[in-house]
Amino acid sequence: MGVIVIILILFAGTVIWIYNRLVATRQLVDNGWSDIEVQLKRRSDLIPRLVETVKGYAGHERKLFEDITTKRGQAMNAASVSERASAESAMGAPLKRLLAVAEDYPDLRANENFLDLQNELSDTENKIEYARRFYNGAVRQMNTLVQSFPVNIFAGTFGFGTRDYFEMNEPVALPGTDFQN
Repeated sequence: MGVIVIILILFAGTVIWIYNRLVATRQLVDNGWSDIEVQLKRRSDLIPRLVETVKGYAGHERKLFEDITTKRGQAMNAASVSERASAESAMGAPLKRLLAVAEDYPDLRANENFLDLQNELSDTENKIEYARRFYNGAVRQMNTLVQSFPVNIFAGTFGFGTRDYFEMNEPVALPGTDFQN
């Protein structure tokens, strides 16, 4: 009888340990996603200011400005991690074009407001990349845990599953960014 009680206690302890480990790992993933969202929001808030500054010098680039506005709206309305990654990646190309347009206007390149915005965007791009790496590391840890034996036996029962990675195809490479494509 005593052996059965010890086995039940060990089993219950193992289940509790597995559950707590899953919760801790989920919290890392959620924290990582929150960090990414903060930086993406920061970038999204910078874009209209950058567009307005460039508009003053290159008003004829209306299609580009509309494209950026549309892509920004799609990114902000994305429902899932993979949709957000795709929308953010799609916004990278017109944002690069906007910065390339700025190269054609020496007065704009010398504009202090534009330079400040460009530096803020560069800093934000770096922070997005660092947050993405943290998040993807936490997702890798979560996915490995959820798929590993014996945790996989309990993970589904407790409502834990794998998570999507946040992969951006087109990070905006700006002067001062230290990540590689």
